[in-house]
Amino acid sequence: MSKVKTTFFCQKCGTAHAKWQGQCKGCKEWNTLVEEVIEKPKEKGWIAPKTSKSKGAVPIRIQEIDTDKESRVSTNDSELDRVLGGGLVPGSVTLLGGEPGIGKSTLLLQISLQIKGKVLYVSGEESQKQIKLRAERIDAQNENCFILSETLTQKIFKQIEALEPDIVIIDSIQTLQTQYVESSPGSVSQIKECTSELIQFAKKTHTPVLLVGHITKDGAIAGPKVLEHMVDTVLQFEGDRNHIYRIIRAQKNRFGSTAEIGIYEMLSSGLRIVTNPSELLISQTDRKMSGHAIAATVEGIRPLMIEVQALVSTAVYGTPQRSTTGFNAKRLNMLLAVLEKRAGFQLGSKDVFLNITGGISSEDPAIDLAVVAAILSSYHDIALPKETCFAAEIGLSGELRPVSKLDQRIAEAEKLGFETIVNSKGTKKKHSSIGINVLALTKIEEVVALLFV
Repeated sequence: MSKVKTTFFCQKCGTAHAKWQGQCKGCKEWNTLVEEVIEKPKEKGWIAPKTSKSKGAVPIRIQEIDTDKESRVSTNDSELDRVLGGGLVPGSVTLLGGEPGIGKSTLLLQISLQIKGKVLYVSGEESQKQIKLRAERIDAQNENCFILSETLTQKIFKQIEALEPDIVIIDSIQTLQTQYVESSPGSVSQIKECTSELIQFAKKTHTPVLLVGHITKDGAIAGPKVLEHMVDTVLQFEGDRNHIYRIIRAQKNRFGSTAEIGIYEMLSSGLRIVTNPSELLISQTDRKMSGHAIAATVEGIRPLMIEVQALVSTAVYGTPQRSTTGFNAKRLNMLLAVLEKRAGFQLGSKDVFLNITGGISSEDPAIDLAVVAAILSSYHDIALPKETCFAAEIGLSGELRPVSKLDQRIAEAEKLGFETIVNSKGTKKKHSSIGINVLALTKIEEVVALLFV
């Protein structure tokens, strides 16, 4: 019997250590090393079966590689296809992460029930009956969707060899284990080895593989960071469980852009694609309320109109509070400093609360002007004109800076019935809109004079 080998792995970065020590030499974190048993037999990893889909790897001149035959596989989900760059690439491995209960399993089950082709849905967390109950709630049927409840990769590959599916879905990678590693499921060595076997399978058979990944309390995907380097695409499923909206965005994509987002609405019957999110993200009310402003933003190539809410009140407990939801807190502090320095507003003794409605988070600098307008509206307790929206970045000297894709923002605002859009005068490109009034300003003082004087 061979000697059992043990190695100490860092649960943060996956760095291996010969013996235990207090600090990881890789990421410098303390008390993150865990001992894991490792067994290395002679034959290791996934061995390609002799099927028609398995292809041997031989060197080819780059000029002779034919890319015309490789067409993307559509998921019949317009939002997911947009984020992926047009669909699933044959042989690609996609990792989907998100908070527990956010809807990852529901999304992938919907895809497996509506996609064309043979799909193998492997679940290591739920039984086949539980998945069937969810499928009945979704109310979708697919004769070519096969459910397998298994966690051992060697048994999964035997079923794959017999079934020869067009797409494989694994829910989740943290529950899988391989017999070549003798540590518990979810450990660093198990995750690395199972993912490596699945990648080998995907590349040799040209079969797309989708993986579900758990996340830590910090929001990062659980397991070693090398997991995100190994896969081709990393998708993040976001949203607040107290809201009905879900956003899927690409953090890494070898076959497309990482700037695209997809928006869903969580219903009792599953996830519904939101075709026009701007109308849903803006409050439909006739009452004029202070502290509300509409920002014209762009996520990828999709223009969105989002509502920014602000509340400014006198600080009662001495130190003023700065609280944000969906917006960068450090950028809010910068904008408040600009207002105090350049526009003369005394906000140092005020509590400022900022919220982007609908559970949406945005990093587009074009919403700076809407944030400032909402703060000033709450400060003066004066409601902004309902037919006005904003699209401009604010610099440290109080100047309004131009933003990209202004034509798309103007067109979206005009389509939703806005009469005026305020932007920067520094925009060189001429816009072609004639149904909306475009106000081009240069400084924050002009915005204050326009809205509150």
